[in-house]
This record gives sequence, C-alpha cells and structure tokens, in this order.
Amino acid sequence: MSRNHRRYTGAAAAVCGAVLAVGAGLAQPAVAQSPGVVFYTGAHQTGAATPVDLTSTGCHNLAAPSASALNYAAVDVDVFFNADCRTGAPGTDSDLSFALGSLHTADFPYQAVSYRVRPMG
Repeated sequence: MSRNHRRYTGAAAAVCGAVLAVGAGLAQPAVAQSPGVVFYTGAHQTGAATPVDLTSTGCHNLAAPSASALNYAAVDVDVFFNADCRTGAPGTDSDLSFALGSLHTADFPYQAVSYRVRPMG
C-alpha cells in the first residue's frame, strides 16, 4: 500500500469517526412524557398550552380558543367549535365536530372552544 493511500485511508477513518461521534450525540432519545392531551393556541402545537384532565369525561370549555392539539394518551377526545360541546361550525348548529384520536396531532379547521374526553372501555 502506498504512503498516500494510507494517508487518505487514515483521514477517511478519522472523518467517519468524527461523524459517528457527532451523530451519536444528536441521537439521544427524547425525555419520556406521561400520557396526556394538550391543546395549543397556535397551529402546529405552538403557543400557549392547556393540558387536559383525562379522568374528567364531562364537557369542558377551554380558557382560550385552540388552533391545534396533541394527544399522546390512550383516549379519544371530541373537540367542538362552539361552547358547551355544541356541534356545528362556530355560531351555527349542525353535526360538525372533530374527533382527536389517541396518539395523534391535529390542526383544527376552526378554533376549538370546548371538548369532551371519551370514556375508556
């Protein structure tokens, strides 16, 4: 093996090692979060966050309208665009609501203003 060939092989090995070391540092697992549902005032899970009490299955009005949500719990959540879990687009009566399934994220078509956790089982 020529001297230049060994030099290039050594340099390539050093670069690969550095890339692997940096990659290993970046690939750390995220901190595990406890199961829950969170509503956000902004799209794509941004803005102020409002956590949901998963044990309360009654209707709840949100303190602030929400544009998106994250559900990383084993429950489904019915989301409404009118207060008091009334179906319909904002200010109207119809059968429109939004089902936020377990282990899903959502950007709502309208601002969500109330919700109900579906009982498990």
